[in-house]
Amino acid sequence: MNFEHSQKVKGLLTKLEAFMQEFIYPQERSYHEFVHDPSNLWQEWPKMAELKAAAREQGLWNLFLPKDYGDFSPGLTNLEYAPLAEIMGRTLWASEVFNCSAPDTGNMEVLAKFGSPEQQARWLNPLLAGEIRSAYVMTEPQVASSDATNLELTILPDGDDYVLNGRKWWISGARHPRCKLFLVMGKTLLDNPRHQQHSTIIVPPSTPGVRIERRQTVFGSLNSPGGESELSFENVRVPKSNLILGEGRGFEIAQGRLGPGRIHHCMRSIGQAQRALELMAQRAESRVAFGRKLSEQGSIRQDVARSFCEIEMARLLTLKAADQMDRYGAKVAKDLIAAIKVIAPQMAQTVADRAIQAHGGMGVSDDTPIAEFFTLNRYLRIADGPDEVHMNQLGKQKISACAAEGTR
Repeated sequence: MNFEHSQKVKGLLTKLEAFMQEFIYPQERSYHEFVHDPSNLWQEWPKMAELKAAAREQGLWNLFLPKDYGDFSPGLTNLEYAPLAEIMGRTLWASEVFNCSAPDTGNMEVLAKFGSPEQQARWLNPLLAGEIRSAYVMTEPQVASSDATNLELTILPDGDDYVLNGRKWWISGARHPRCKLFLVMGKTLLDNPRHQQHSTIIVPPSTPGVRIERRQTVFGSLNSPGGESELSFENVRVPKSNLILGEGRGFEIAQGRLGPGRIHHCMRSIGQAQRALELMAQRAESRVAFGRKLSEQGSIRQDVARSFCEIEMARLLTLKAADQMDRYGAKVAKDLIAAIKVIAPQMAQTVADRAIQAHGGMGVSDDTPIAEFFTLNRYLRIADGPDEVHMNQLGKQKISACAAEGTR
């Protein structure tokens, strides 16, 4: 494996890092104060459109789409995009500036890969232009949705329409003022084998019968402007042309969506861990306790050293997963993708915890981004499948593979 960056990627990294220094880091306090002001609830930060325009003008736009997506792609592989995602991850909201934020990235991949020409014209093109946002609607409150075969919302044909009935929750971005489409996964072919029952359909949030039942908090935060919400669908009618790919293809769509997205999540987590490490080291060098700098304390040095080792290991594992996906596809790379989904958020949470400890009371405040890094990565250990699901599947695959090889 050769992880040396190409000249193209080096150029993009230089541009991206300069953009972060000029436009993103200086605005972190402004963004934080706006979205945490109750009077601004569910409103977009006014500077976001301005920053998006600047990013697009500099060619830092839609960098996430792999080159096998043809004209929709800027031509990068997953491996080439990975270090760019890491830099974006250093500020939690930065990826949106470059039109590279979840859940839009996964939804754009679905529409680019599986959408009809009509669906792409109506929904994908505005998403690629950053004009609208979207949500992925999968998890349900009444069933263990880590096993997606449990999903119960129905998407049933009726004349020229499909009719949806059911409940969903933990739907990120549903309240965003620019959210104009939901990609909803539900059950259509009730008598089919359990992995061939579900379908994915486009539902505009304004469709009659779609209702936001309540807002949900994550560690006490509403995460405005998108938030997390519980939704109900009561006799929601959408035209059959809104169905993506075909009846019973929901699992195929979900798997196609999750592979690249997990690499993006992991590289952003690594970016957060890297920044937490840097802030921890800077704090240790500048703070004096009991007559010595913190950086002279053996325990602090061990925390910095361990964090460096863990970040490097997670980064290399994630790059290997990206390289394998580029070479052989997500099916072959699934073991590595499962591994990084477990390792990267755990690592970032641990590094952030050490950085919090080094900062003392300041570490649990909003004076640094470290506390948000900690809570986000704790949440990511549940999102896109909890650790236990990935470990169970990975362990099963490794046992089977090793048993098949036999004793040498």
